[in-house]
Amino acid sequence: MTFCVGIKCQDGLVAIADTRITSGSEVSTAKKIAVHQGERHSMFVLSSGLRSVRDKAITYFEERLRLNGSNLSRSYQAVNALAEEIRRVYTEDNDWLIKAGLHFDLHCIVGSQLPEDDAPHLYLLYPQGNWVEVSKGTPYLIIGETRFGKPILDRALRYEASLEEALRLGVLSFHSTEASSADVGPPVDAVVYPSDSFSVRESRFNEEELQPVAHFWQQAMEAAVEQAAAPVSTLAQSLGIDSAK
Repeated sequence: MTFCVGIKCQDGLVAIADTRITSGSEVSTAKKIAVHQGERHSMFVLSSGLRSVRDKAITYFEERLRLNGSNLSRSYQAVNALAEEIRRVYTEDNDWLIKAGLHFDLHCIVGSQLPEDDAPHLYLLYPQGNWVEVSKGTPYLIIGETRFGKPILDRALRYEASLEEALRLGVLSFHSTEASSADVGPPVDAVVYPSDSFSVRESRFNEEELQPVAHFWQQAMEAAVEQAAAPVSTLAQSLGIDSAK
């Protein structure tokens, strides 16, 4: 399983992905963010699904960028180009995957700003090659293990957030997922793209670096449970379990 989140806020884009790969009893790490950086060309791709399918599609796309990247001037064109390569891999591999009892389940989050874009864009690309773009009302995307990291983003994330706030919420979303899914874990790769900078900043955080955040989040959750005693007291009293007794 994978945890990848992309966030679009008024100041730019933030993305976070875990690196854990689980295959039966085997656990390894692999990068799930591909960064493409050129002159006035900034793009990153996060992916979930079969690693072999992902690697093949990204390889095809990177070769296409190398040969024809200068012809892509808007983000939607780049997403369409990646979609074509995903469909190409589907055509080549899907029948064999079905015979092996596997599913073509590649999902991608694409963040980019190209020369003719007036702002950064963030897309969710489906296995079929169709895509949607995030809106200000719900300025984030999660792929892979989506259940546990959504609540904090739905409650606290706003488009008006700063890049630091977006990173903060993304990391807390990761820790919420890690706590409930053994298939998600550090190290964590993070990228930040400030609007109009045409420069993607990238870093990897190991378990030791993330531990203070995990410790804080655990304590914050425990404190919230204690603080909920007052507003829940009326409900508890109606059931005869008043905490004051």
